[in-house]
Amino acid sequence: MRMPIGFLLTLLVLAFAQPARAQFDHKVPFDESGIWHRNVQQGVEALTVATVIGGSLWFGGESRTGKTFWQSFDSSALGAVGATAGKYIFTRARPSQTDDPTKWFQGKGHYSFPSGEVTLTSSAIAPFVLEYGYEHPAVYALELLPLYDAIARVKTHSHWQTDVLAGYSLGFAAGYVAHQQDNPWFLRAMPHGFAVGIRSQF
Repeated sequence: MRMPIGFLLTLLVLAFAQPARAQFDHKVPFDESGIWHRNVQQGVEALTVATVIGGSLWFGGESRTGKTFWQSFDSSALGAVGATAGKYIFTRARPSQTDDPTKWFQGKGHYSFPSGEVTLTSSAIAPFVLEYGYEHPAVYALELLPLYDAIARVKTHSHWQTDVLAGYSLGFAAGYVAHQQDNPWFLRAMPHGFAVGIRSQF
């Protein structure tokens, strides 16, 4: 099994010497106007979650589309666990808390690395990109979601650049792992009605 390219890129970035990371990570001018507003970010997150849950329940797991939705469900959960673990392990200070991007292991309340929201959007779309991207290149436009979220989180001083890069890569890695499962994990634990889907029951 080949390791996802994005995950490898993250490992390379995180392997840089401390001075190199400090130069890469820097504050940009604060901007919470227009599409960068926190309410818009939260709207994107809520819509992503609703789409994954709604699509999984509607299509079930017996069709190609339905199975991909359930893989996205698995991927989102796996990404959330990984991102939460990373936050508590690394306890990195956010740009809103310090001007120094090298402030790692600062303890409780410092949960900048990795970005959970970028992990969410990246993990949610990854199975669809992997399943349909080659046949329908327009599907790659879904990558705009984590890209938007990454830019927004940096602009609002919620995360450093390596935080969002790690979040994207973690999400894609979770999506890659979930996509390899022919029978999605959560679907296995559900009654047969969930495999059939609401759509097929009407």
